Amino acid sequence: MYVIAALYHFTRFQNPAQLRAQVLVACQDHQITGTLLIAPEGINGTISGSRQGIDGILSVLRDLPGCADLEWKESQSDEPPFGRLKVRLKREIVTMKQPDVDPIAAVGRYVEPEDWNDLIQSDDVVVIDTRNDYEVAIGTFDGAIDPETKSFGEFPDWWQQNKDRFHNKRIAMFCTGGIRCEKSTNYLIGQGVDEVYHLKGGILKYLETIPHDESTWKGDCFVFDNRVSVGHGLKIGPHRLCHACRRPLLPEDLRKPEFEAGVSCHQCINETSDADKARFRERQKQITLAKARGERHLGIAPN
Repeated sequence: MYVIAALYHFTRFQNPAQLRAQVLVACQDHQITGTLLIAPEGINGTISGSRQGIDGILSVLRDLPGCADLEWKESQSDEPPFGRLKVRLKREIVTMKQPDVDPIAAVGRYVEPEDWNDLIQSDDVVVIDTRNDYEVAIGTFDGAIDPETKSFGEFPDWWQQNKDRFHNKRIAMFCTGGIRCEKSTNYLIGQGVDEVYHLKGGILKYLETIPHDESTWKGDCFVFDNRVSVGHGLKIGPHRLCHACRRPLLPEDLRKPEFEAGVSCHQCINETSDADKARFRERQKQITLAKARGERHLGIAPN
């Protein structure tokens, strides 16, 4: 059984490059896979390993400057959710491209999962999904607004174009694990919005905590590992990943004529050139050969 830990923590790192080297060695020592991002504003990532390995690396991460209060969410998988380890140095641990945004200074009001339904069903509350369009497409909260953004960096422009719609409304926002809302709520506070709320622990904590028959969540939640999606109780969902465009697919999508394993799906077939598809076919060939040898190719799980 593999333990999966999703984590983030905003703090000020004076020397993120040095910390990156330290964390990389510690992850290797504890046989950790997955991705960790380190930036001057903190750390973010999803990692996997044995129970002992995850406990060991979390102890290391909590010893980083300002990270004693680091929190994480855990789930489990029978299959390895990641093929390799990546510890990367970034300018931001979640990219918004708003230099004045500072979630260390102020964020919206946290709402526990048990209180979320009552809040979002209030007449004076607007609920906004801060995730990307392909994530929203497979699941969201009943009545939530989809900004239809392709990346989180588009959210500020969307807000500026739509803010007049929400005059005199309280704003409640949510995302997968909570990190995007740390920045989006700070951004709205900076824009003069008085009452801003966000779901503590994100969708994952809600699905883990709230029983299905009490839930206002519809569909599945996209996750950034080989599980692709999860539902209530964090049970693995039905989706698979298109390894050409990285979007989630349902089983029936695999039967559509546009689908070719590792090459295209109905969502991306017109987004890539013939040369791209030829390159993807060669990659898929190497993945298939690696699978036949009982190996993994560049950490990609084959279709």
